Amino acid sequence: MNPNDRSSATGELTRRDFVGVGVAGGVIAVLPAAAQTGQGPGGTVSFSLTINNQQHEFDLDPRLTVLDLLREHLKLTGTKKGCDHGQCGACTVLLNGERRNACLMLAVMQSGKEITTVEGLAQGGQLHPAQQAFIENDGFQCGYCTPGQICSAVALIEEAKSGAPSVVTADLTRTGPIELTDAEIRERMSGNICRCGAYDGIVAAVRQAAQGSAEGTDSTRPNRRGARNLFGPQDQPAPVLRVSGSRA
Repeated sequence: MNPNDRSSATGELTRRDFVGVGVAGGVIAVLPAAAQTGQGPGGTVSFSLTINNQQHEFDLDPRLTVLDLLREHLKLTGTKKGCDHGQCGACTVLLNGERRNACLMLAVMQSGKEITTVEGLAQGGQLHPAQQAFIENDGFQCGYCTPGQICSAVALIEEAKSGAPSVVTADLTRTGPIELTDAEIRERMSGNICRCGAYDGIVAAVRQAAQGSAEGTDSTRPNRRGARNLFGPQDQPAPVLRVSGSRA
């Protein structure tokens, strides 16, 4: 008898059985999610988000990430897609004031929350102090990572003001704001990669923005007027925007 044809009644896993299971598993792994569940394609979920002080209602694929929602459905392309694995920081946004990687968040799971992108930081025609600091200190070169760098800088200034320590904070028993030394800034910005190597300018820009905040300039307040009206006053509340679609 061919050893590959031995009956499974013996309880042994034959080579043929093993190959068959492996092939079947590989086919299932590459099928779309809808095919795996047996449901028809194009299923959507309704949810709402406040993005740059603009309320949005969505009816979209539940597999959609915040990054693709911003770029593909709202055309807010300031948030960049770099590694798409949460490793480079190019897609950093503020979620309820805290920095997050947009590529790692499912949009539907953020329902009811507030997101601020780089487009929502400016105040009318005036740049956010962190944006201005990056310009004045040459905190960029190609500029691809800059939106994520700026959003991360805005959040870390608030983190330091609230007393949140980092791995290089010397005195963990001290309460109150933490001084943003160059070492603190470099550690807290380490999740944002600049492939051009403009780190000296980035550190200087964050230091300048932090000093402005400490001197009374509200350098971390996002634009409350909404990203769709960055260059002029908005006297009336913006209407709710509704977006729907069946594909990510």
